[in-house]
Amino acid sequence: MTHCFSRRSFLKGSAAAAAVLSSPLLPADAAFSETENGLFSPVSALCQTQYGPVKGREGKNGLLCWYGIPYGAAPTGESRWTAPQEPACWHTVRDCTSPAPAAYQYTTFPLGTEDCLTLDVYSSAEAKKRPVLVYLHGSAATGSSLELPGSELVRDAGCVFVALNYRLGLFGWNCLPALTADPDATGNFALLDIARALDWVRDNILRFGGDADNITLCGFSDGGRMAAALAASPLFRGRFQKAAAISGGLSLADPDAAVQKLAENFAPLAVEDGRFADTASAAEWLLTPGADVREWLCGLEPARIAALGRPTILYADDVVLSRGARSAVPLLLLSSATEFSGFVRDDLRPASSAARAYAVKYGSALCRWSSTEAVAEALGGSAPVWLGLIDYGGADSQTAIPGLGSFHGLPLALFSSESSYSACADLSSAGAQALSARLKQALSSFMTSGSPGWDAWTPQDRAALHFDADSETACITLNSYPDTQESIRAAMAADTSLSAAEKETVEHLYFSGLSF
Repeated sequence: MTHCFSRRSFLKGSAAAAAVLSSPLLPADAAFSETENGLFSPVSALCQTQYGPVKGREGKNGLLCWYGIPYGAAPTGESRWTAPQEPACWHTVRDCTSPAPAAYQYTTFPLGTEDCLTLDVYSSAEAKKRPVLVYLHGSAATGSSLELPGSELVRDAGCVFVALNYRLGLFGWNCLPALTADPDATGNFALLDIARALDWVRDNILRFGGDADNITLCGFSDGGRMAAALAASPLFRGRFQKAAAISGGLSLADPDAAVQKLAENFAPLAVEDGRFADTASAAEWLLTPGADVREWLCGLEPARIAALGRPTILYADDVVLSRGARSAVPLLLLSSATEFSGFVRDDLRPASSAARAYAVKYGSALCRWSSTEAVAEALGGSAPVWLGLIDYGGADSQTAIPGLGSFHGLPLALFSSESSYSACADLSSAGAQALSARLKQALSSFMTSGSPGWDAWTPQDRAALHFDADSETACITLNSYPDTQESIRAAMAADTSLSAAEKETVEHLYFSGLSF
């Protein structure tokens, strides 16, 4: 049984569907049978969803994983930029033992698929109504659900872990007038995907050992920005109960400012297709809400769209996101001490060693501030906020990570040795493992109780827990948050390691376009 809904009803939050607890698709004596208290025990690799049966992968010690379960229909053709619809039912066991393709994206070449509305579930045969962690991967233009495998968090943090794929790049964020003409429309299409996925979790996660009434939305980098923003979204009210943002920050874009840039980006394609002789005329056409514009956009080859690059994301559309809203749920904010180190190391543009050191020092401080203190100031007040700073490997740490310090992505490496960032640093020491355990413990406490176990942040008492380790033990301290934007900018102005001209170069090379 499926539950269909219109775009308008979806946006108004009326897409909720009751879970289908008994299904004609499988025999009554299948591997999952309903118990008296409504739980399904034991959880097995063969599991029933409201759309059909799925078979997952069995790991060690009862760990289970299902890859690529559909939560929405393919957003293709005329549905490329609409609210996602429910997937079609299937009547045979769906093989979910191998990773699904990522969402369509462009790195050095196009890859992935538009049929990308899938999720991965990690659980345990012993799971019964465990807290659920729904994870949003980093980068709004590239990446996939495989960024952070969830098996170690299932084992060590006692949760059911769900990782999402959703529309990326211009497929996920596009506020051209032809795509947003409906009064309830939004250019934040990826966020509507996340809402649909959360509805799937609510309606199905019990069968995987999770508690549908205890969902934590967690994201990293751009995914962290989304998690923080959605904590204050009226559309998402009731869809999750807690939020954790890792190295995310918070900034909402003005759709009126973004739409001009979008028109300029798409205009060369209209010229290539012979619709206009010049890009100015094409851009003017793209700024109209006509059905002909929409038809042309929806008919473009996906590779041509993906190659246009990264869009502005998180539009303040007053449908999904509004400026000035406060978080409705407890919020955990994590950041690393030297976030900017990896960005500078991997940047190939010419700059002196002194300029790079300056960019790492102050870029990291600004990143740290923008992803913790700034978010707390913007969203705090209605619900409690906690700040955590990972000092391990940083300038003031008891342990060095050569070349990177406490880098962007270090929290993911501490959460899972299989994460896409785990190869960046050797975390095999007893101290690093103890730090990993303490970080997982804090996340587990937050998911279970709504508190990670230390003092909440307030404007008067800017509490932040610092995570560090020596070679043998974890070193955890509670201090006031160290920086304000004003103090960081003042330190930059007083720094004499670079001339004024060199500082301007750093701002241009490394800081321009960033939201801090």
